[in-house]
Amino acid sequence: MTEHSRAQIIATIGPASGNLDTLKKMIGHQTDIIRINFSHGNYDTLAEYITLIKEVAKFYEKRIPIIQDLSGPREKTESGHKLDEDATSVITEKDKRDLYFGLDHDIDYVALSFVEKYQDIIELKGLMEKFGKIKPIIAKIERKEALDKIDSIIEAADGIMIARGDLVDAIPMEQLPFVQSTIIKKCKEAKKPVIVATQMMLSMTNSPIPTRAEVTDVANAIIQGADAVMLSEESAIGKYPVETVEMMEKIVLEAERNMAPHLPNIFK
Repeated sequence: MTEHSRAQIIATIGPASGNLDTLKKMIGHQTDIIRINFSHGNYDTLAEYITLIKEVAKFYEKRIPIIQDLSGPREKTESGHKLDEDATSVITEKDKRDLYFGLDHDIDYVALSFVEKYQDIIELKGLMEKFGKIKPIIAKIERKEALDKIDSIIEAADGIMIARGDLVDAIPMEQLPFVQSTIIKKCKEAKKPVIVATQMMLSMTNSPIPTRAEVTDVANAIIQGADAVMLSEESAIGKYPVETVEMMEKIVLEAERNMAPHLPNIFK
């Protein structure tokens, strides 16, 4: 029987992995949860992804939870996207439309971007109640305001995602490792699941092997107590989505073998 890690592996579906053969292989290499990034793709494509995930789940006779990751208040720039500082709410009109689409397609979790305060989570729950379906909410920590109110956000949310890509724009880069470890510790104390995300194995977008620093980064997240580690570009648009998942699982397993004591996984 194949050994499985305590921590969960989350992979983002996209053009590189949004086909039956690749997704089957990724799930076969211990991908536990699939993230759909609603910043990209139209509803036809997103619906195809959901159908594909359910088809693979049926093939393996197992549940494959889906995280719907809402875009949040982003605005387009020449180099990509940036946070819209003038937004009056972290939940945009696009997010509302996307939320109802996701709920209608029976997603399992909703990740809320650019959370500032616990009231943002309450607002999202209210929108779910209007639709008649309540799903667990994962608060993405990527703003300085969220760090200032982290305890109440952890209490209000069902889970936390440390979204390091945008978070590093909100704090000095050298503080990131310590902010990450502090958030993980607080989540463990509150018995709330915590995901570490962004650029965990980014070099594998174009390379079949990770850097030494990436191996250490993934292992450290597990040693600190993360309940899940997440792949973004690596599995969505990378050249080696299957190999990346396989390598991440090896790193997670090795980190867990060397941990003392083992921590229970609460990401359910």
